[in-house]
Amino acid sequence: MMHARQLEYDHSLFLEDLKPLLSEADLSIANAEFTLAGPPYTGYPAFSAPDGYKNSILDAGVDVLLTANNHILDRGSAGLERTLKQYDCFAGSGLDEAQYKRNNPLIISVKGVRFALVNFTYGTNLGAGAEYPKVSRMNKEEIARQMERARKMADFVLVLPHWGEEYVLRHNKKQEEWAGWLVEQGADVIVGAHPHVVQDTTHICGVPVIYSLGNAVSNMSAVNTRLELAVTLRFVFHKGSGEKTVLEPELHFLWCTLPGKKTEGYRTVVVEEQIGKRDDWTDKSDYDNMVSTLERVKAVTGIE
Repeated sequence: MMHARQLEYDHSLFLEDLKPLLSEADLSIANAEFTLAGPPYTGYPAFSAPDGYKNSILDAGVDVLLTANNHILDRGSAGLERTLKQYDCFAGSGLDEAQYKRNNPLIISVKGVRFALVNFTYGTNLGAGAEYPKVSRMNKEEIARQMERARKMADFVLVLPHWGEEYVLRHNKKQEEWAGWLVEQGADVIVGAHPHVVQDTTHICGVPVIYSLGNAVSNMSAVNTRLELAVTLRFVFHKGSGEKTVLEPELHFLWCTLPGKKTEGYRTVVVEEQIGKRDDWTDKSDYDNMVSTLERVKAVTGIE
């Protein structure tokens, strides 16, 4: 995200500590919960970040940006169009119906293995009439069409929904019902976003479901909103037989440090790399906050 206070700091450093994790992956995907709608640059409730923020995210190692989220129309259709013109590789929306269909699902080949990315949102902060067909919405008829195309065009189907209840550490009934339905539709992995906090994980018929990753970087300070997840997914595909396997996801807890807590500006760090390094923090109480938040979230979500 890019809240108003974040605009005051060097965004090229926000994800600096995540570069090794992001760059070692063959394909890195991130949810871009802001627009690049041009000046004036603003944070909540109508996000418009500087164009350079995109470059900082890509320089950190991200390959694909997800655009189906509730903030993508914060500056209306014109803001969406300007945003997408800044992106080379994105999923979840489109400038017109033809581009929308090309990007929903988005098909990417990695080492000869084809991945379909199905990205959709429960809604946007503008009414439904203003956004169809440019933003992929949580509509079963539409998503069923995307899933059918995904199954035909790809070896693995990754579903990336923007869903759930904000600030709640466990998924709700609607998420669970949709997750079960998506598995029936052929999802191989489901990784969600939107609640601004980490939520629990599970398997449905062997399919990994990570209900919410939380925020990667933001100016939020509400309880649990500064702890998040990155997930590493590994896939095995035998071209001869067509046999495929999704290995157990590897979850990495992250912590978004605010200005003056560890460094001068915003910095998202990998928690496991920080344990035992309390003396490295400018504000040592924030290290304690990270550790206590980690323990609390693990206890509620059941994540080890």
